[in-house]
Amino acid sequence: MTQPKQANQNTWNSPRWKGITRSYTPADVDRLRGTVHIEYTLARLGSEKFWKLLRTEPYIAALGATTGNQAIDMAQAGLKTIYLGACHAANNNLGSPVYGTSSAPSVVRSVNNALLQADQASHVEGRPEFDWMLPIVADAEAASGSHLDTFELMKAMIEAGAAAVHFDDQVASARKCGHVSGKELVPTEEATQKLAAARLAADILGVPTVIIARTDAGSATLVTSDYDERDRRFLTGERSLDGYHVYRGGLQAAIARALAYALYADLLLYETTEPNLHEARQFANAIHAQFPGKMLAYNCSPSFQWRAKLNEVDIACFQRDLAAMGYRFQFLNLAGIETHNLSMYEFARDYACNGMTAYSQMQERQIETAEIPRYSAPKQPRVAGTGYFNTGAKSFGNRRVSSSVNTEPFEMETVANSVGNGQAPISDDIEHFEMHTEDYNDGEATERTPMPHLYLLLESMPLPSTAAND
Repeated sequence: MTQPKQANQNTWNSPRWKGITRSYTPADVDRLRGTVHIEYTLARLGSEKFWKLLRTEPYIAALGATTGNQAIDMAQAGLKTIYLGACHAANNNLGSPVYGTSSAPSVVRSVNNALLQADQASHVEGRPEFDWMLPIVADAEAASGSHLDTFELMKAMIEAGAAAVHFDDQVASARKCGHVSGKELVPTEEATQKLAAARLAADILGVPTVIIARTDAGSATLVTSDYDERDRRFLTGERSLDGYHVYRGGLQAAIARALAYALYADLLLYETTEPNLHEARQFANAIHAQFPGKMLAYNCSPSFQWRAKLNEVDIACFQRDLAAMGYRFQFLNLAGIETHNLSMYEFARDYACNGMTAYSQMQERQIETAEIPRYSAPKQPRVAGTGYFNTGAKSFGNRRVSSSVNTEPFEMETVANSVGNGQAPISDDIEHFEMHTEDYNDGEATERTPMPHLYLLLESMPLPSTAAND
């Protein structure tokens, strides 16, 4: 039995935890940890790598992935972090919009599995050493309904291999996307307690998970209670029909919330409604006046009307300008969903009109990328890990194993063939097809013409006459 590592006050005093407040002691952690220590390697390595990037890079730019394949493409393209948002979790949860303690960790686990497989396939093929295991920043958001929900969700995220997790301050049951107005908030005290619960979970599991605190106070209009004095100066004194207190959201409200969260989180995220550098600077200056050097995060949301708000030069310099203000983690949350939807629609529209011509043209573009280092999409067997599994099959597929029942030895090579190590027999159907492909119209000449706009032609065909049946 592996003995658990003891929580150490000296460790908490290290530079990694500078400025972080814990509302519990190492003894509390040891009591809750149990007697068996489980090593969460992916989460630990990912969080350490992400923290190092935050401290050494001017800023980290990330895109939101929806699948493991997209995460692999992002790694191949040179990105250093993967973002997984609530929409991605719901999108991968059998079409359900529900986002709970199982859907988000399951997507994190799925993406990590894809990255692990890419690493294994790359290693077995002897390709140049490459770090496939990008840190995953995951969105906890609406799943954290109570302190215990937050505690359990954080543990599940770590078990799945998340490097960083962000939590917002909205009411879980009425949560809205970042750019939408009319949000409902929990009191500041409740939000800070959830951050503390998340930190406690990470300490119990022995992982230095990076915690990001997000506030949606900028576009909020309601708060569930007025017991926290820090919230009262933003209340109007009115109540909604369901009993909530009317709240004056805005930049100052967001700053007040973020200052309260700064003691419990590693990074602060102010969810904005537009790409406004002046507002971003005001927020950063207010935070750094009380917490110098506090790292910030920014959602470069696809919901923003970028060209309506900024010119081309400002757009090109936007992320570098943010980095100069202290926004070290910058992500585009819905990139995976939007690019997948757009590319599939454009290809499907082309295919509907031009059939296999459309596919062959797309295939040629894929083949052209074969010269790009590390890009594996043109070779589907590589993506599927065929080389890796073939190597595994060869490792056990050439031994004879005696059977206690049959007198004849059993060929393990048969098993290897079934998993890809060998040539599959050619079926009679395939042979028949190959023998008769030279003539498809009984020797008669057939005019072969392209069929563009196939479905449009079908729609214009007249219905068959029923006069003969009348």
